[in-house]
Amino acid sequence: MEQPQLSHLHPLEPFDEATLLSYAAAAEYRQTHPIARAILTAAEQREMDLPNIKEAAYKVGYGIEVKIDTKLVQVGSAKYMEQQGIHFPNQIQSLKTESDARGHSLVYVAVDGTLAGILELQPCIRPEAKEIINYVKAQGISVTIISGDHEQPTRQLASELGVEHYFSETLPDKKAELIAKLREDGKFVAYVGDGINDAIALKQANVSISLRGASSVATDTAQIILMDGNLKKLKSLFEISKFFEANMRNNYLTSIIPGAITLAGVFLFNMGLVGGMLVYFSAKMVGLTNAMLPLVKHKNKQAIVEREQVED
Repeated sequence: MEQPQLSHLHPLEPFDEATLLSYAAAAEYRQTHPIARAILTAAEQREMDLPNIKEAAYKVGYGIEVKIDTKLVQVGSAKYMEQQGIHFPNQIQSLKTESDARGHSLVYVAVDGTLAGILELQPCIRPEAKEIINYVKAQGISVTIISGDHEQPTRQLASELGVEHYFSETLPDKKAELIAKLREDGKFVAYVGDGINDAIALKQANVSISLRGASSVATDTAQIILMDGNLKKLKSLFEISKFFEANMRNNYLTSIIPGAITLAGVFLFNMGLVGGMLVYFSAKMVGLTNAMLPLVKHKNKQAIVEREQVED
């Protein structure tokens, strides 16, 4: 789904669960990415009053740093905490091992340079994801997951969805570099993303796809937006593209072949003016009919939908 769920809170003394979650939610209050929404949803479910923040600095792909009253609160990944020189107690490693085994992700919260606790997030796979991935693979298209999450959760997600190729712990600029490398290798890349961290990758891909309800940066960058807010329309997108390609190929053939027939007829079979005009205008009618097929098909679909609505 577009956001994970908060499954466990792991506060470290002297902090409790409520304080840990309130600090994390306050820090993420103005953010729109999935992890922020998961934390804010958990705070709303507990009907928590969030403290006001004074300053905020967002580190793309790492975390966020805010001032709450006189306290410096930092929320983000393990890599971000290491960069900030935050010390991890020994028990954190066992927690990390357990969460990795479950395919969960960890978000770390530090207060005034000391680790205050950890939020454990559980990914929620879209119900239509596996069906769509199987459909895409059946079309002979390879599927790759490019994730900013850790190795174990990404591997487990890929295994559950039947995806052979994946990249984990990938920062936004690295996602774009991976896509650029695939294109250099002669691949034609379609990228599906809905977050702030996907914007650079969306711009780098041959075809960029986002979902309604995604971050404004993603929808502003994407060439195609699935208005239903789910992946089911990817099937329709591939069917439309295939039909369009076939239609354009037929248009090309109906413009080239009649000319070749006419030239061959004039020079090899003594075809006269009437015969040439007959071939020419027949081809024009065929081309016009072919060009009108998408509209006719669309009208037929609309009529079927309206009939079904009336019957219901």
